[in-house]
Amino acid sequence: MPVTNNLESLFPRLRRFPDVEAANLQAWDATDRLLLDTAAELRAAGQVASGGRIAVVGDRYGALTLGVLALGWHDAGPVRVHEDLITGERALRHNAAATGLTEGFEQLPLADAVEGAALVLLQLPRSLAELEEIADAVARYAAPGVVLLAGGRVKHMSLGMNAVLERYFGEVQPQLARQKSRILLARAAKAMDGPPPFPVSERNTGLELTVCARGAVFAGTGLDIGTRFLLDFLPEIPGVRHAVDLGCGTGILAALYARSHPEARVTATDRSAAAVDSARATARANGLDRRIEVLQDDAMSTLPDGCAELVLLNPPFHLGAAVHAGAGIKLIEAAARVLAPGGELWTVFNSHLHYQPALERLVGRTREVGRNPKFTVTASVRRPRP
Repeated sequence: MPVTNNLESLFPRLRRFPDVEAANLQAWDATDRLLLDTAAELRAAGQVASGGRIAVVGDRYGALTLGVLALGWHDAGPVRVHEDLITGERALRHNAAATGLTEGFEQLPLADAVEGAALVLLQLPRSLAELEEIADAVARYAAPGVVLLAGGRVKHMSLGMNAVLERYFGEVQPQLARQKSRILLARAAKAMDGPPPFPVSERNTGLELTVCARGAVFAGTGLDIGTRFLLDFLPEIPGVRHAVDLGCGTGILAALYARSHPEARVTATDRSAAAVDSARATARANGLDRRIEVLQDDAMSTLPDGCAELVLLNPPFHLGAAVHAGAGIKLIEAAARVLAPGGELWTVFNSHLHYQPALERLVGRTREVGRNPKFTVTASVRRPRP
């Protein structure tokens, strides 16, 4: 029986805050509804123990977690939640306070979240590597007989997702699509021998750097083409006392800057827990862990104003599945706040996004340092504060 009517009063009250908010962006989607509906049907049919522990993975803004609480399914104790992004963690807490559902969930690392779970609700990630790390954790740590419901928008799903799940579960059943969303039902978890598949490390001989990565990190142990282009200009980037790699990913920029400027203190920061763990491991693998501080944060919110002389930035141009410049603008605004007057923001971005006017307006005088067919590199000097 559909449960969506029970959620009609909940979902419209949810916000994306502190993530970027806009009229065309909302804090829940049809996949959240379909996951909860499917879970209700399985519970009603006795295919999931009604008293079993529930885990939620990849809940973007709290719709799944708060939906479970609103439906009264947390009979086996708190819902265990893993969200990779700190913006998702904070949005869940904010929405819980706004809806009066502050009790009944715990936010945990992935392995702790799925440990002993009888039912796992998952918003499918875009990355197959991230899905593999999640599937392995569920098969390895969840309760015997666990049911995994993995949902996504049909246009972003692929047969590769089925193949990943089939490596870890004996039964993977695609369910009927509804409102352009679909569920993959996985059960009969296979026994996991040997170590987990992530983190991984690889030696980049061109950079003479060992790169470490968890499944959720963009580009894995590779070097994305935007960062590769920015590195062409590393000899021109000034040496400073305190530099920040904003949106650090695996920490390649932070490591190479720290290695070429031994006098500098470097902060590598990202909103992704997987990125932070990866960057910390990359620093350690290259003997730079005493020189690089790695921090999970949302747009440097915990760093004081004017504390850095240099910020390095390769801003994202997606918010989830949507192409949206708002994430980049938020990071440029943060860089303007954290930079000391006269400090520099070095940015690489997809040229079609035309960030230069925003850089001029929010930071200060901006010059184009380089351009290739896809990317532009700029250097912006922080104007004196009023």
